[in-house]
Amino acid sequence: MSNLEEKILEVLNQTGLPFEVVEIDPDFSDTAAFCGRYGYPAEQTCNTIVVVSKKGPQQYAACVVLASTRLDVNRRVRELLGTAKASFAPAEDVLALTGMELGGVTPLGLPAGLSLLVDDRVMQLDWVILGGGSRRLKIKVPPAVFHKLGAQVVADLGRSG
Repeated sequence: MSNLEEKILEVLNQTGLPFEVVEIDPDFSDTAAFCGRYGYPAEQTCNTIVVVSKKGPQQYAACVVLASTRLDVNRRVRELLGTAKASFAPAEDVLALTGMELGGVTPLGLPAGLSLLVDDRVMQLDWVILGGGSRRLKIKVPPAVFHKLGAQVVADLGRSG
């Protein structure tokens, strides 16, 4: 287990919430492939997407939405960051900022100061699947984990379809 994976598990243990570690084939880490291969519903699987402001002072935020929705970068995220333009952060920026590769990004163990925004639909579920910090792990955990992480719950962060 890598240092990052150990850090993620330590963060989970500190929450006091039940969780399950799901070991997977890294080739099936991307959400659609993961859901198809392992039978988890997209409606309970989360994508953690790092976004960056494109105008004004550079700001990053980690956004969590259900895989059955799409992150509303052009309206909602832009408003929340208070910037005229925002977009998905490039993979190399995500890796430099979080130490995580795309397909394994998790809201657990993010660097201090990085905003964590969570779509309110995520909070209505009994459990969700999150990335595990690497492409070989996923985490099944109750959404209450986001309260423990100090996340900001946002209405309509994700859009249907």
